[in-house]
Amino acid sequence: MVPRSSPSVPMGQGVFFTQRTTEDRGKLGVLFVFLAAVLYSIGGLCIKVIPWNGLSINSGRNMVALLVIGLYLLATRHPLRLNRWILVGAACICGTNSLFTLANKLTTAANAIVLQFTAPIFVLLLSALFWKRRPGRLDVIACTVVLLGVLCFFVDSLEAGGMLGNVLALLSGVSYAGVFLLHDLPDSDPISSVFWGDVASVVIGLPFLAGETDFSLVPMISLVILGAFQVGVAYILLTIGLRTTPAVTACLVSGIEPVLNPILVAVFYHETIGPLSLAGAAIVIGGILGYNMLKLKSEE
Repeated sequence: MVPRSSPSVPMGQGVFFTQRTTEDRGKLGVLFVFLAAVLYSIGGLCIKVIPWNGLSINSGRNMVALLVIGLYLLATRHPLRLNRWILVGAACICGTNSLFTLANKLTTAANAIVLQFTAPIFVLLLSALFWKRRPGRLDVIACTVVLLGVLCFFVDSLEAGGMLGNVLALLSGVSYAGVFLLHDLPDSDPISSVFWGDVASVVIGLPFLAGETDFSLVPMISLVILGAFQVGVAYILLTIGLRTTPAVTACLVSGIEPVLNPILVAVFYHETIGPLSLAGAAIVIGGILGYNMLKLKSEE
């Protein structure tokens, strides 16, 4: 059993939560997680329009992200830390970054995100295995509803993607679950894990990035957007939000990502989306809203 460290608020992040009630902090944390998921959702479109190898894209966007996160660390005077548990978190960050980018190039955006969004299941399994936490009935029901909606949303496209891309997307779901559990690791520091995970992502993709030749305006603008917002700002918001948001709740709130991601790709990149997909989107959004309303009601 892995013990959970005491959740002291790191220097700089406390500014978001000081002089607030526990309920207010919880609501604000959920909002930050939701905003992070919205930013994550632009990844599918931006990755599609960059004509590079997936690892090249991942390396380039994480260079930009490191500048954003570095400025955040300086502005908040948050010390950059390194220990074995932070490295475990960094491996989850690097795995999520790299596997999803590769999958998005090898299969459809819909396939990549639906298979990555098996993360809530892995959060429940990992929590039960390492922290001996039994999931609540509402958590299990919500996971089932959201995953049903996601499957409906993409069931007509699952056979369209490449098998390797689908396998990589599923593996990214495992690493993504680890991201939501960063605060549960002993002696953890999630923003440091993000920083070192981004460093690893840059290094892994450098040989591929060196071989790219198309540095025209659209790919470069897309790369900056990916790095600054879809990685940098999004991970900052997520690490702050996870301080007061349980991992399962955060995973379910992030269910907006697998809805927005392929919709954006369908609208701007012309990957088609059918009626069953739209029905699935309604189920996902309804499941997320219902879960949060019932959760708030139970806490009153």
